[in-house]
Amino acid sequence: MDQTVNTDGLLSIRRALLSVSDKKGLIEFATGLREFGVEIISTGGTYTALKNAGIEVRSVSDVTGFPEILDGRVKTLHPKIHGGILAVLDDAKHRQQLAEHDITPIDLVCVNLYPFEQTIAVENVKLDAAIEQIDIGGPAMVRAAAKNFRHTAVVVNPDLYGIVLEEMRANNGGVTAQTRFLLSARAFQHTGHYDSVIAGYLSGLTGGQTLPEAFTLSESKALTLRYGENPHQAGALYGKFLEYFQKLHGKELSFNNILDINAAALLCAEFDEPTVVIIKHNNPCGVGSAPFLVDAYRKALATDSKSAFGGIVCMNRPLDRMTAEAINEIFTEVIVAPEYDKGVLELLTKKKDRRLMKQTVNLRTIRENDVRRVLGGVLVQEPDQHRLHRSDVRVVTKREPTPEQMDALLFAWRVAKHVKSNTIVYTAADRTLGIGAGQMSRIDSAKIAALKAAEAGLDLKGCAVASDAFFPFADGLLEAVNVGAACVIQPGGSVRDDEVIKAADDNDIAMVFTGIRHFRH
Repeated sequence: MDQTVNTDGLLSIRRALLSVSDKKGLIEFATGLREFGVEIISTGGTYTALKNAGIEVRSVSDVTGFPEILDGRVKTLHPKIHGGILAVLDDAKHRQQLAEHDITPIDLVCVNLYPFEQTIAVENVKLDAAIEQIDIGGPAMVRAAAKNFRHTAVVVNPDLYGIVLEEMRANNGGVTAQTRFLLSARAFQHTGHYDSVIAGYLSGLTGGQTLPEAFTLSESKALTLRYGENPHQAGALYGKFLEYFQKLHGKELSFNNILDINAAALLCAEFDEPTVVIIKHNNPCGVGSAPFLVDAYRKALATDSKSAFGGIVCMNRPLDRMTAEAINEIFTEVIVAPEYDKGVLELLTKKKDRRLMKQTVNLRTIRENDVRRVLGGVLVQEPDQHRLHRSDVRVVTKREPTPEQMDALLFAWRVAKHVKSNTIVYTAADRTLGIGAGQMSRIDSAKIAALKAAEAGLDLKGCAVASDAFFPFADGLLEAVNVGAACVIQPGGSVRDDEVIKAADDNDIAMVFTGIRHFRH
């Protein structure tokens, strides 16, 4: 009952409750608390760990006078625990009630929660096993202590133990008001993330509902970035990106590197055959496929070797030495591969600044909603994972595409899906020839794509052309025809489809409709 909040904002830590699933640093932290004579109370496995380490500790059951019941589901949900955490000690009525019920204040709560997130990460985990890892008492204590930060300090992460002990040593066993407030914020972040993970997991088991009534997004910080998209913007990476893409070498990743790696890997995942993708500013500047990876790279590079300088190179096969030597001939910001053949890393790491990334997951197995921030809220949609097959397309012209033309059309369609709208892509059956991205007018995209092909010295005669959305007028189609396109793939669905089909027939080219649009804003 002698706990006080000093006028200088220091809270003397005299009694602490420790109950942790993650026991990293526990013994050292408890030992540090005992240096100040702090009384420690604890539960279950934490109590046993402290006792075995020779640290003086008192059980929660001893404090409450009530045993743990229901296989440990109920142990800390008791007035002698929550009264000690929630009491406002400069309130005379609260102090009187504590005295009446023989409740001693708890100055510090150190709790981290049952490992629910780690449990559901296990493949084929059973629902019952997941449910048992939903903590009840832990969040209740954390939230109580965080709410009452003026009179209680709360610690939810082993990484914070050193900060608390350092402050206590500097303040004769006290923790400042500013630190308690920061710890409170961290605590609510912790419980908020915990609840969002549980809600997301359970929502995923409700029959495929991908867009729930309440949308929550909580990810732990994975990396503090030097800055965001521009140097005047702060930036950080949250979530599991660095589990999907492991950095093997090079200077730290930038905000824009991460965006480009994401774009490159998603496009590369569209292809089954050995394929190389080169990305610049979130758009592909070249894509090539070939039996040998080095040939795929050369095809991708030939599309736009000027833009490829300083770009991101991604492939869907292990990077061999011959391909690595070819990539090494120009400056490349980032290389992404599922594996690196023997000796390749030694070659590539000679350039210290270039980032080398290892892709550790099959992106076709990942299904994550697309989330974009808008003023006052977020837009959420299912990921665009549609894969087009030959049987899906509908020939709408008198001339049918040849088998080789159909290969080129499907290749062009896979690429167009990953180019910013409006999009026009010219291709052969195994490589891009010209890419026009992000124009307000589709005809302008067609002109830019042809210009890029001309600059690269690539002949568009007989090529395939893909449009991510329908041609609203025949002019865009005619622009492609005029530069040599012999076959077209587009969604269809315009009120002027008949006009566009007639233009294709008048020029004796083949055109197919997909019935699927791939806008990418």
